Amino acid sequence: MFDLTKLEIYTMHVSDLNEIKENLFQDFDDFWNYEIFKEELVNNNSSYLVARYNGEVVCYGGIKVVFDVADIMNIVTRKDKRNIGFGKFILNELIDIAREKDCTSITLEVNENNKCAIHLYEKFGFEQVGLRKKYYDGTHSAILMTLKL
Repeated sequence: MFDLTKLEIYTMHVSDLNEIKENLFQDFDDFWNYEIFKEELVNNNSSYLVARYNGEVVCYGGIKVVFDVADIMNIVTRKDKRNIGFGKFILNELIDIAREKDCTSITLEVNENNKCAIHLYEKFGFEQVGLRKKYYDGTHSAILMTLKL
C-alpha cells in the first residue's frame, strides 16, 4: 500500500541527478543525457522537481517557462514504480509552479502510445491541440496538449 508519509517532493539538485545518472536510461528510460539535464538544472527559466519514496528517487519532472507559457520538459517515473501515482504528484506541483510564475498556460508533448500519461494529463484538464508526426525516433507521433491556467 502507498504511504504518503514516505513521499518527499522537492527542488531537484545536481546531487539528485548524480545519484540517478548511472541508471538514467535503465530505470527511467529518459532520452536526455546527463549533460543536457545538468544544464537544465541551472537554467533560470527551468524548474525541476524530484520525488523520493522511502529515500529512493522514484520520479522527477520539470518545466521551462518562456514569457507566460510553461512547457513540461519531462515527467519520468522509475520503471518499477509506475502506475502508483508518483507522476500525478509531480504534475500537480509543476502546475502550481507555473501558476506562481504567472503563466497563462502549460504545454507538453507526449508519445501517442503513452496512454497512461495521456490519461493523466486529460484528468488534469489538458486538451489535445496538435500532432507532430513521427516525432519520436522518426516513428511515433507526439500529441501536443495544453492546459489553460
